[in-house]
Amino acid sequence: MDLSIPAGVEPFLAAADWSGASIEPLPGDASFRRYFRIRRSNGSAMLMHAPPPTEDPEPFIRAAKWLDANGLNAPQILAEDAAQGLVLLQDFGEVRMREYLDAWPQDEDEVYAHAVDALLQLHKLPPGPFTGYNLSEYLREVRLFIDWFCPARALYVDARAYAQAWEQVLMPLLPRQRPGVTVLRDYHAENIMLDGGLHRQGLLDFQDALNGHPAYDLVSLLQDARRDVSPELEARMFDYYVERAQPDYDFLADYARLGAQRNIKIVGIFVRLWKRDGKPRYLDYIPRVWALLERDLAHPALAPVAAWFDQYIPADLRDPAGVLGGRFEA
Repeated sequence: MDLSIPAGVEPFLAAADWSGASIEPLPGDASFRRYFRIRRSNGSAMLMHAPPPTEDPEPFIRAAKWLDANGLNAPQILAEDAAQGLVLLQDFGEVRMREYLDAWPQDEDEVYAHAVDALLQLHKLPPGPFTGYNLSEYLREVRLFIDWFCPARALYVDARAYAQAWEQVLMPLLPRQRPGVTVLRDYHAENIMLDGGLHRQGLLDFQDALNGHPAYDLVSLLQDARRDVSPELEARMFDYYVERAQPDYDFLADYARLGAQRNIKIVGIFVRLWKRDGKPRYLDYIPRVWALLERDLAHPALAPVAAWFDQYIPADLRDPAGVLGGRFEA
């Protein structure tokens, strides 16, 4: 972990009336952003360092302010200097949903229900000031699988047929995301804080928000790449959402479409994090994601993509336990 303090932090904190506070580096994530806990005698705050040109804090700031203005619990922006990539944030504490449930698994249904409640609240709002999650973006994301996973396993595939299969699968849901809802895009147990209690969950990692389909964040929560969510819990929380949102279309089909789309993307991203960014630990999550992908591909709505997988992905890789078997290409 990089323990260095970025240039410009101390003058930034002084201008924000946090002069003399202690600065504690925190573990990083999959991006180039870094986080620090800022402590003084009467409280604490979080410092995000998202340095240009590799990062841009403006989308985070815009999304946080919109979420807060609309009653969602994003961290308040205490100070900002986008040119330096510095943002001082409200501190939600150290209790993430994931670690809380590791310690208190008996609360799982209650905690997940409150996380679904936040989505229900979000989905009642008009879409926010974000661009649309269009077909081009969906296709760009699924291409990460053939750009990174397939070469790493020395697989030679038909990229054109792959794109055509995905277009056939995704086109039917596009009318159902107009005007759509705000999609946080990375809504899961490691990005939900519980320091304010089970009923007031804090949101993190929403800087890539778009306007899209209401099933996307639900599948992000219930098909979590980093935490096991049992099929039974997934089904209960899916029903919990549907009973309250009452969509007037085949919501399960779109849930499966977006689950497969997201899980394919994640497999590609995790391989890219290893190959490009030197972060091999993300490879350990791929078997879980692959198992979720196989469940999504079994839905009839995914038939064109499932047929492509049957043709181009060898049987020994179709077993989640075999996804990381053998060796990746150097």
